Amino acid sequence: MFQLGKTIVSEDIIEKDFVCNLSACKGACCIDGDAGAPLDSEETKILKDIYPKVKPFLRKEGIAAIEAQGTHITTEFGDFETPLIDGADCAYVIFDNKKTALCGIEEAYNQGEISWKKPVSCHLYPIRIKDYSEFSAVNYDKWEICDDACALGKELQVPVYKFVKEALIRKFGEDWYTELEKVAETYK
Repeated sequence: MFQLGKTIVSEDIIEKDFVCNLSACKGACCIDGDAGAPLDSEETKILKDIYPKVKPFLRKEGIAAIEAQGTHITTEFGDFETPLIDGADCAYVIFDNKKTALCGIEEAYNQGEISWKKPVSCHLYPIRIKDYSEFSAVNYDKWEICDDACALGKELQVPVYKFVKEALIRKFGEDWYTELEKVAETYK
């Protein structure tokens, strides 16, 4: 682990390789698991505001889940997440004609309906951020459903931090990312 500003960063994001391989996993991270995507409080407000523009892109099951649970939920620990459909799929998941899970929010963004791409936790994946009072921990989240992404990343020689560059800049800023690149260069 190393420190960058007010973050403690796992070396795994430099050492491990990763490139999403949707043709292999079919977007399993959006439909597997037992929790929705983590959200911060500002994102809960954004979701509420953009929902009318995102709704036309969603499946009827997703709309029903959102209208029953809200545009986000609060966990028993006080954390915010996207709601789930029957405890599985993210309520914002849609499928393409190859049955690959995609993000309805991101589709609305791609179609120019909204200016917010998707929750930063989704954009950052496989990096997960845990905020503490004095710092944020930046960790690589190893999940077997992403084995194909690890293999493709290794084949293409793309470390995790480069794969999620845009999301890391979105979360921490350009200067933070530049410092991360310097650490990565000296690390090699």
